Amino acid sequence: MGLAATRTRPATPRRDAPKSRGGRPTKSAAIERDQRLIEVATRLFLDRGFDATSLDAVAEAARVSKPTVYSRYGDKRGLFTAVLRREIARWLAPLSAAAETQLGSSADISVEQRLVEIGREMLTFTCGPDAMAFSRMMTSQAINFPDIAKLGKEEGWLKAVATTARFFDHLVAQGALDIEDTTIAAEVFLDVVVGHTHRMATFGTPMEIKPAEKRMRVAIKLFLTGALGPAGRAKDAAKAAPRRRPSR
Repeated sequence: MGLAATRTRPATPRRDAPKSRGGRPTKSAAIERDQRLIEVATRLFLDRGFDATSLDAVAEAARVSKPTVYSRYGDKRGLFTAVLRREIARWLAPLSAAAETQLGSSADISVEQRLVEIGREMLTFTCGPDAMAFSRMMTSQAINFPDIAKLGKEEGWLKAVATTARFFDHLVAQGALDIEDTTIAAEVFLDVVVGHTHRMATFGTPMEIKPAEKRMRVAIKLFLTGALGPAGRAKDAAKAAPRRRPSR
């Protein structure tokens, strides 16, 4: 064989996405690339944890070049922040949807049942395994990276409080609740409904849905003891009153 026949072909350079005429990825390709990066990073953070996940591993798994990842997110903290922001939005979406659903629910449904429905959604999404894994990572990194803790507070906790407070405002306007400060009431409600279960799950105790829901129902009853307004008390009293059989 001649020398030309024995030469190996040069490796084909990896391409991040289809390029436009100017050499940059098209807008749709860039969006698809970013989505793929976040999906891959989410999976690796969940599987390996924060410390054991490298940007090199993310780039390889996402089939993009390392310079692309570094230029897009700066460092691993920037990538984790982007992942965390998306995850928090996913956790909050069911709470917002449940609150909107209950706002439009039938007037015959008691305040307690409305809150139970919201509480059930909160337990399912905020105390699930993925949410807990990210919560533990966020807690462990908060001391070294205070901006991550700030993100969790502003994008997560405060938005959940604001969503719940708006729902309470609606119930107060209907006379179903008697609350002086709906923001404080929302903080108390979130804490008593999912706080304990969330803390136990953060410590590594798996959530058992039946005991968690039972505790949630008891917590809501205690919460409503001091929060029901005249309309809410009348509705719950009517619901609890035994039905009389019609006289013959």
